Amino acid sequence: SDGSVRGSDRYGYDGRDFISFELGSKNFVAADDVAEITRRHCEDENVAERLENYLKHVCPEWLRKYVEYGR
Repeated sequence: SDGSVRGSDRYGYDGRDFISFELGSKNFVAADDVAEITRRHCEDENVAERLENYLKHVCPEWLRKYVEYGR
């Protein structure tokens, strides 16, 4: 492993895709016009910075812990 981190954060509503965050591009992707409102809000509130930190640092750390617990 080269230590790189890839990932996304996806949200759904009522069994359908709603919005996702792509770590590589640091962009939110709205599944439809209704989700576009949420996408704009997330970009205005700098949610991408918090999600990037979570996906790059917090999530891998916890994943390593859980893998270690399983050994």
